[in-house]
Amino acid sequence: MQFTFTERKVNLSDDFRAYAEKKLSKLDKYFKSDAVAYVTAGSERGQTWVEVTVKHDNMYFRASEKMQDLYVAVDTAVSVIERQIRKNKTRLEKRLRSGAFQAEEAVYEPVEEEREFDIVRTKHFSIKPMTPEEAILQMNLLGHEFFVFKSLDEAGTFSVVYRRKDGGYGLIEND
Repeated sequence: MQFTFTERKVNLSDDFRAYAEKKLSKLDKYFKSDAVAYVTAGSERGQTWVEVTVKHDNMYFRASEKMQDLYVAVDTAVSVIERQIRKNKTRLEKRLRSGAFQAEEAVYEPVEEEREFDIVRTKHFSIKPMTPEEAILQMNLLGHEFFVFKSLDEAGTFSVVYRRKDGGYGLIEND
């Protein structure tokens, strides 16, 4: 597994980097080829946080933890990612290393597997050209978490605005 560390208002010691690499290397048993782990650590208003993202064959696994101790935050994030993998193992088996789950069955308590993706409602609507600001206004008026719209630029690409957990807004644009 390859590692990339990013620091945000915090200095990561070599001990912490080695500890995080050791903990994240436990996830290698699930992946056929080399995965890439991105570890971002930061401090915000006296609280430290760690975000771990593991990328393997166009699949992303992410966990974010806020705790006083960065070491505990890494432990918890690795556990969350491992739980995500085990919970979705039937859907992921084709993409993950074969045999990754056999030895694990006796070690871990059974995890309730996620059901099939049941689409319970379908909506149809016309996508109108507008600016991102207009789309945010419309999203807020509807009380939604995201809003799909067609950009007013010459290309008329599809875009999505969404409400972020930190209270800001995000914009996803189609290339």
